Amino acid sequence: MAIFQPVRGMHDFLPKEAYRFSCLIEQGRTLARHYGFHEIQTPILEKAEVFSRPLGESSDVVGKEMYLLTDRGGEILALRPEGTASVVRAFLSNGLTDTLPFKEFYTGPMFRYERPQKGRYRQFHQIGIENLGESSPWSDAESIFLAQQYLKSIQIEAFLEINTLGDAASRAAYKEALVAYFKEKRTTLSALSLKRLEQNPLRILDSKEPEDQDIIQQAPTLEAFLTSEARTFFETLCTGLKTLGIAYRQNPRLVRGLDYYTHTVFEFVPPSGEGGTLLAGGHYDHLVELMGGPKMSGFGWAAGLERLSLAACPMGAMERSIAVITVNFNSEAYTCARLLRDQGYIVEVFSGKDFGKLLKKADRNQARYAVILGEEEINTATVSIKDLDNRIQERVPLASLKEFSKPL
Repeated sequence: MAIFQPVRGMHDFLPKEAYRFSCLIEQGRTLARHYGFHEIQTPILEKAEVFSRPLGESSDVVGKEMYLLTDRGGEILALRPEGTASVVRAFLSNGLTDTLPFKEFYTGPMFRYERPQKGRYRQFHQIGIENLGESSPWSDAESIFLAQQYLKSIQIEAFLEINTLGDAASRAAYKEALVAYFKEKRTTLSALSLKRLEQNPLRILDSKEPEDQDIIQQAPTLEAFLTSEARTFFETLCTGLKTLGIAYRQNPRLVRGLDYYTHTVFEFVPPSGEGGTLLAGGHYDHLVELMGGPKMSGFGWAAGLERLSLAACPMGAMERSIAVITVNFNSEAYTCARLLRDQGYIVEVFSGKDFGKLLKKADRNQARYAVILGEEEINTATVSIKDLDNRIQERVPLASLKEFSKPL
């Protein structure tokens, strides 16, 4: 019978990788707490409209990548493809609009049907923040600073690229200019960009199709169409970034792939420019209102943990443990394990007749010490403690494990 394999694009996290993930998450959780963000967890299943309405029907996520299912009651549900819309839904459905600012940290699995590749899976994991109710560009700058500090804390070198998408009036004027420009290039645009021209021309700027690249480089930029209010917002953001000591480069082609962004959008990318985006996000003014809430600004960012795990420096070795080794499973072995666990140690019990093989097994399982219980030790109520790093061994009374204090 064939062994079952994981579903394409789904990935098993074995102990070392799972430990690395937990280190990345805990570092983000701790930093976010220092900036006043509290943790939130939302369901991985939501009503499909939670995502289709704010992300835009023309987005790749909604149009091609969402996992949809119909439950027994006939309701169309979606596996969560991103975190922002879920956090906003939780904010509104739990009646939290009076508790502003609403600053939340989240982490968990997301799902998108796309081509699996290195660091990208159909079930992937994100870490992110959302800040609802603060509309100041200074607040945006501080959230970007938090993102930079997080990447530094996990020893990832990255460079900040920023852009402004302006306000509604800026975008309306810019959209008109883009449509006029791209219509002149219809005969050379890719099929995907022709479709976007009818639905959302700003998305053409995000095209990766080879035949679109030269056309995009010659397209008008939004900066020329900014209202005075939008220009002031962006200039203040840049002042905030400089005040916080964050180097950045303005990329006028940076638009991000979701419809709800306004004003600030940003990405942290490797200094080489290769390897893809490490962390990204931006400002949004109409998302809460679009989902049935009051008019309110927000700002958020997210990073894929799989990609961070590939880029981050080693997180250090997994936690060390103590192995209790005995000939046959017996009460003395479990007494030893209980005494050591009472002192806060990680303990595993191994049984077998070949102590040499058991010691090798303990070594493979990250054990620092082996507490050995042979027949002689059991008969004399003692244990032999072997330091597996330097191979030094000593015998002590079993009862002395109540005060075991060796460092791991």
